[in-house]
Amino acid sequence: MTPKQVLNLVKQQNIEFIDCRFMDFPGLWQHTTYPVSELQESSFEEGFGFDGSSIRGWQAINESDMLIVPVADTARVDPFLDRPTLSLICDIKDPITRKTYSRDPRSIAKKASDYLKASKIADTAYFGPEMEFFVFDRVRYDQGINHAVYEVDSEEGVWNRGSDSPANLGYQVRQKEGYFPCPPMDRLTNLRSEMADIMRQMGIAVECHHHEVSTGGQCEIDLRYDTLLNMADKCMMYKYIVKNVAARFGKVATFMPKPVFQDNGSGMHTHFSLWKQGKPLFAGKRYAGLSQMGLYAIGGVLKHAGSLLAFTNPTTNSYKRLVPGYEAPVNLVYSSRNRSAAIRIPMYQSNPATKRIEFRCPDSSCNPYLAFAAMLMAAIDGIKNKIDPGDPLDKDMYDLEPEEYDLMNRAPVDLNEALDDLHDDHDYLLQGGVFTEDVIHYWIQYKQEEEVAALRARPHPYEFCMYFDI
Repeated sequence: MTPKQVLNLVKQQNIEFIDCRFMDFPGLWQHTTYPVSELQESSFEEGFGFDGSSIRGWQAINESDMLIVPVADTARVDPFLDRPTLSLICDIKDPITRKTYSRDPRSIAKKASDYLKASKIADTAYFGPEMEFFVFDRVRYDQGINHAVYEVDSEEGVWNRGSDSPANLGYQVRQKEGYFPCPPMDRLTNLRSEMADIMRQMGIAVECHHHEVSTGGQCEIDLRYDTLLNMADKCMMYKYIVKNVAARFGKVATFMPKPVFQDNGSGMHTHFSLWKQGKPLFAGKRYAGLSQMGLYAIGGVLKHAGSLLAFTNPTTNSYKRLVPGYEAPVNLVYSSRNRSAAIRIPMYQSNPATKRIEFRCPDSSCNPYLAFAAMLMAAIDGIKNKIDPGDPLDKDMYDLEPEEYDLMNRAPVDLNEALDDLHDDHDYLLQGGVFTEDVIHYWIQYKQEEEVAALRARPHPYEFCMYFDI
């Protein structure tokens, strides 16, 4: 839509409020709401002023004035707010220079797309994430001076099959058997259909939805692929819809990668391809129907996987998922069908237009603008420098000989290791000014101080199990 079309929509729908949304640095949507009378055609150029120093990871108090600038094409009528409200995703700009703010994640995604076009390698990058999440009936958590507790509960959780509650009807999902039985065992079909329908109303194309492997309410709703920036916008709307529909049903949704012990965590397997002038560039006659360019892209992603995971798997909890035994891609290899490899080449169809690579490491706790941009930059680096990904691994990795297994590179074991890798390997992200040294430095600093060190400093409940009687 153009700004004029947005203003016409406001009149047609009797909109009363404008809700401006943007990303903070770690990846949480923020918003501020204006009466509709404040929205003018000039607002899409001039924006609205706000205090940037109060946003996590942004400006210092002495340079706090910033602009929030609505993007007309993102206008959607919000289905959850009581008063008629139009939501608009926004860019962040400096009020003095009028340039996009370098720490605004959306601006980084834009620069990555522009860099791809400038490289002449391709003109379009398509992304198709498989976002997984849990829906619980109840949750509680807290951390204090003398206590730490968390508990999640789901009526379909296997831990409730011995409950004497009237709600227990005996159809609990066994561990690792949630993929994907019919109702009544799958109690969330209607919930997911409601989510998918609202996504459709909001312009988000859904391909399918289903229960996922884990017990306790793990779900997946798959989106039709789209360009980098559009898909990152859709991922944020996806999370907003999932959380709000769950709340309508009296439940709670979380994109935390590993909220349940001893069962599969939630990933965000990301399908990725490059196109030029309407032609798919990853289709060819090499391994698994890939082109040489597709193989070089895999080489770039695998080479930079350690630092890449600092953005695609950016929480300490992310690495509770990346452990052996739960279909998690801990091995930095590629394969045509092996789901325990970091990169898989889907083989469902022979149509060249469907040829893509699937990076299986990411999870839905990531900031999609940063994750997709970093993934694209790694692929471009692989293509430009003709990085050989080595031989594929099509064997069952759990049947490998010890010496074969020891030769494989592996994903970082924790966030701190991924941040160290990012510190040592980030030149590929700086190309074309997509990421800046300031962004890389502050991302590492923020994550190490606010998350890694914060967790390390606190007693863990399991330490009491191990050491209380020492």
